[in-house]
Amino acid sequence: MGRCSICGDESPLIAGQLGVCLKCIRRKPEEAGEIAKRVHNSTRRVFGLPPAPPKEPDGLPCGVCANDCRIKPGEKGFCGLVLNSNGRLTRLGGTLERGLLEWYYDPLPTNCVAWWFCPGCTGAGYPTYAYKPSVEEGYANLAVFYGSCSFDCLFCQNWHFRQMSQSLKPLVNSEELASKVDRSVSCVCFFGGDPSTQMMHALETSRIALQRAEEEKRILRICWETNGNMSRAFALKAAELSLKSGGVVKFDLKVWDENLSKVLCGVSNRASLDNFKEIGERFFEQRPEVPVLTASTLLVPGYVDAAEVENIARFIAEVNPRIPYTLLAFYPQYIMDDLPTTSRRQARECYEAARKHLEKVRIGNLHLLSGE
Repeated sequence: MGRCSICGDESPLIAGQLGVCLKCIRRKPEEAGEIAKRVHNSTRRVFGLPPAPPKEPDGLPCGVCANDCRIKPGEKGFCGLVLNSNGRLTRLGGTLERGLLEWYYDPLPTNCVAWWFCPGCTGAGYPTYAYKPSVEEGYANLAVFYGSCSFDCLFCQNWHFRQMSQSLKPLVNSEELASKVDRSVSCVCFFGGDPSTQMMHALETSRIALQRAEEEKRILRICWETNGNMSRAFALKAAELSLKSGGVVKFDLKVWDENLSKVLCGVSNRASLDNFKEIGERFFEQRPEVPVLTASTLLVPGYVDAAEVENIARFIAEVNPRIPYTLLAFYPQYIMDDLPTTSRRQARECYEAARKHLEKVRIGNLHLLSGE
C-alpha cells in the first residue's frame, strides 16, 4: 500500500518508493517532479550514473541520443558511457570498437513485440523477407542487449543493464558481433537497456552483417526495440535499414504526457514522439506487406491508464491508423516493484481506448494479467 506524499492518498496503485500518485502528477507537476527527481538521483547514484542529463553551457556536446548532454571536464554523460577527459570526449562504449552489450541466439518464433505480424513469427513478406510462408522454425534471432539507456524508467523491466554501465563489461566490437550472424540467423534485434546510446556500434554491426548477407544471398532483417530517444539522423538511418531488410522499428512509447515521462522515466519524451512521427510519415507507406514501424506501451498500474493510452493512440493514428500497437501487461520490477500486475480491467479499458483510433491493436503478456 503506497502513500502519495502530496495529497496523502493511500492505494496499492501508488508506488511506495516514488510516493506520488497519478492525480498529483497531472495536477501538481512541479511538486511531483521535484519528488521524482530525488528518487531518480538516489537510485542512479547506486550505479554511479549522473542524476540527470548534464547541460553545462560550456560542456562538450555528445550528440548520440536526444538528451543532448553537454559534459564538463571530469563528468559523464547521462548514459554513463561518455566522459569529458580534460576537454576531450572519451567514449567508453558505443563506438565501432566497443559495444557494451550481451548477445544470444533466440530461436524463432520469439517473444517479440511484433510477434503478430513480423516475418520471423508469421511468414509475412515471404519470400522476399522471410524464408518460410509461416513461422521460421529452425532459424534464430540474434538478440543484442545493450547495457546502457537514454531513459531512467523507475518501472524498468530490464533494470540490470545498469550493472553493465557500472562495470563497463562485457565489451564487444562491431566486427566480432557481426560475425555471430551465421546462416541460422534471419534477424537481428537491438534492444536493452536501449540502443539509442550506442547507435554508432549498432549501425556499423548492421552494415557489416547486411553486406555479408547480401553477398551470400541470405535474408537478414534488422530490427530495433527502442524508446526512440536518439538523434534524428540515427533514427532515420535505423529505419532505412529496417525498411530495406524487412525488419521492424519497435518504439516503446512509455507515456504521452511529458510531465509523466519526466516523473517515471527521468527525461522528456518529446524527441521520441517526434522521431516516431518522422519515421512513420517517411517510411510506413513504402512497405505495406510488412509494417516497418510499430509501437508498444507497458500498462503500469496506477500510472498508465486509459486516458494516457488514448492520447498515444490518437497520436499514432495521426501518423497512420494502420500502424500496429501492442499493449503489454506489467510485471513489478525495480523501483516500482510493489505495484500489482496489470489487471484485466485496465487492459480492457486501454484496449478499447486505443481501438477508437487504430485499426490494429493487440494485448501482449496475457499470462501476467490479474483479476479485476
